[in-house]
Amino acid sequence: MNFRLYDSASGQVHDFRPLVEGKVSIYHCGLTVQSSPHLGHIRKEVVFDVLRRWLTQSGHDVTVVANVTDIDDKILAKSAERGVPWWAHAYEFENELHAAYASLGCLPPTYEPRATGHIPEMVELIETLIERGHAYAAPDESGDVYFDVKSWPRYGELSHQKVDDMEDAADADPRGKRDPRDFALWKGWKTTEPETACWSSPWGRGRPGWHIECSAMAGKYLGDAFDIHGGGIDLRFPHHENELAQSQAVGRPFATYWMHNAWVTMAGEKMSKSLGNTAKVTEVTQQYDPRAVRFFLLAPHYRSMIEFSPSDEATRGSLDEATKAIERIDSFLARAAEVLGEGTAGTGNDTPQWDAFTSSMDDDLGTPGAVAALFTAVTEGNKAITAGDAQAVADHAATVRRMLDVFGLNPDAPEWAHLKAASSSDLEPVVDGLVTALLDQRADARARKDWAAADSIRDTLAGLGLKITDTPQGARWELEN
Repeated sequence: MNFRLYDSASGQVHDFRPLVEGKVSIYHCGLTVQSSPHLGHIRKEVVFDVLRRWLTQSGHDVTVVANVTDIDDKILAKSAERGVPWWAHAYEFENELHAAYASLGCLPPTYEPRATGHIPEMVELIETLIERGHAYAAPDESGDVYFDVKSWPRYGELSHQKVDDMEDAADADPRGKRDPRDFALWKGWKTTEPETACWSSPWGRGRPGWHIECSAMAGKYLGDAFDIHGGGIDLRFPHHENELAQSQAVGRPFATYWMHNAWVTMAGEKMSKSLGNTAKVTEVTQQYDPRAVRFFLLAPHYRSMIEFSPSDEATRGSLDEATKAIERIDSFLARAAEVLGEGTAGTGNDTPQWDAFTSSMDDDLGTPGAVAALFTAVTEGNKAITAGDAQAVADHAATVRRMLDVFGLNPDAPEWAHLKAASSSDLEPVVDGLVTALLDQRADARARKDWAAADSIRDTLAGLGLKITDTPQGARWELEN
């Protein structure tokens, strides 16, 4: 395999070698379902969806596990503010998450475990940590259990920090901690919390801390060792650092590679619910074609930040450019289909553009270079149409579709069926028939060299917002941008 991946732990690009030949296991941290997902969340879904598609395209059997955190301090607080049960609150926003990544064409994970469904595995993991001297129950009878960071000499290796330089862990009251940087593995139930938000444990009723959840679920479904662990760069510390420490402290090798995507920012700041500077996926996809939004998120390299500000001309320009890029791709595919009909077929892997695409994607998921290769293939395909070279048209059309499959942008893929359904109308055949009839009249006028009549029909259609393109196969029409 020629794929190379940047590993956040080592800070270097490595040749990717899966633990089991031909199989790749990926765990990426899902959303804490406290409120509506925004573009910052969904970028991670798009990045790992493209990774999954590329590894599958490269011949691997890929297993993806992405959890849902459905019990958390913020979920309890926000549900109390709304006056609804915490579990109903979490389920509502879990459904919003599913709708958001489906709206952008993301394939569902192989499995998506919920934290509340894996309490026994978390309790067992905590018990093992206590037995090995890496965790302790708070002596204040609170029912809290903490990981002892100073008991693990390698703590900080993922984020390359020294314990003495770290800030205090702010996930629990420090009263029962040996060290303020110790983090919560289990949180004892408080009388201010719903009685349904706790489970039995050797330390009394309570609920898990955030970090232990992912270690338990990753181990449950991917085993003690797996290939790739990932998420947004903001999770590197403390979340992933803590996952790594507690997992290896019980003897699990855990992830071979760590992969983190950069933020989506607004006005230069990380998009965050707590900062209130978010762009809901549902709102953005109402303003722009969802395929264009996906293109906007995947075109930059996954380790590069993306700026999104609704009031910013540059961002609007980028989304407008993404919309035009999708239209350009679709226009070529439509022209190619007209030329080829049911005839010549192409392979998609016999073009220089596919070689360039492969080289870029194998270089740490280099989507910018791959996007460039995609549009080179579109350009060459359009040239082939003009030249009347059907085989070249077929080859470039197949190449473009193969690239779009990797990007998750193929308009004919099942993931985008909802867009076609939403845009379909009983009037479409009528409109198409009327426009075709006018174009036939224009063709007749041109044949008898009545240029005034032909131009009048063209101008009438242009005034209605239609763009007319004359091709060797006849006139084509489409809505003007």
